[in-house]
Amino acid sequence: PRRSRRRKSVAIAYDPEQGDGVEPQRPRWEPRDWQEQLKRIREMRRSRDAPVDEMGVDKCYDTSAPPQVMRYQVLLSLMLSSQTKDQVTSAAMLRLRQRGLTVDSVLQMDDATLGQIIYPVGFWRNKVKYIKQTTAILKEKYGGDIPSTVEELVQLPGVGPKMAHLAMNIAWDSVSGIAVDTHVHRITNRLKWVKKETKYPEETRVALEDWLPRDLWREINWLLVGFGQQTCLPVNPRCSQCLNQDICPAAKRC
Repeated sequence: PRRSRRRKSVAIAYDPEQGDGVEPQRPRWEPRDWQEQLKRIREMRRSRDAPVDEMGVDKCYDTSAPPQVMRYQVLLSLMLSSQTKDQVTSAAMLRLRQRGLTVDSVLQMDDATLGQIIYPVGFWRNKVKYIKQTTAILKEKYGGDIPSTVEELVQLPGVGPKMAHLAMNIAWDSVSGIAVDTHVHRITNRLKWVKKETKYPEETRVALEDWLPRDLWREINWLLVGFGQQTCLPVNPRCSQCLNQDICPAAKRC
């Protein structure tokens, strides 16, 4: 069929000398200088003093709660964190936990009260609706727990791919994919860690997972989010303070 011929011709284009009917192994694309860039970012993040380190989602849940409750709190903090600073998410989660944050307590809470507690997280009115809808689904379909697959998580109202991969990582201790938020999306494009510029975080995730070694997938979100909060800012990045200034493709434009 035409499709199989096309696949074969693409593979051969990468390694024209290999024959004997053996499927040629395509050399994996890697960005230039990425290992050195990563090493220097780790050095810049060594102090672990960015907002994500002190108030990130993995610091928002009650570690002494039963596992099912803990997982629910992780998911809720991820839902609140969308387009919201870590400081605001952390404060909202603390207020919720002070009232006993469980599936049942949220279901018993009226929308107005929930809104007052989580305000001023971004898009708090929508999040009240999503939280109530998702919590009801968790109660009815999952016995009060959260799903253990990305496919099921993204079906929940208000839960996107980034949240799903972080939930798998934090709540289930499973690396299902790279969690790409605005920081990871911005920085990997600046560093040219994608073959061609990507427009959306989900595009970036697919591009990164194509080449980045899997044993780095868990680390990369935490590493780049903190780097984006402190150094590689969305506007006016602090290139003069960055150890990668000499090997960053975007440094001259900063």
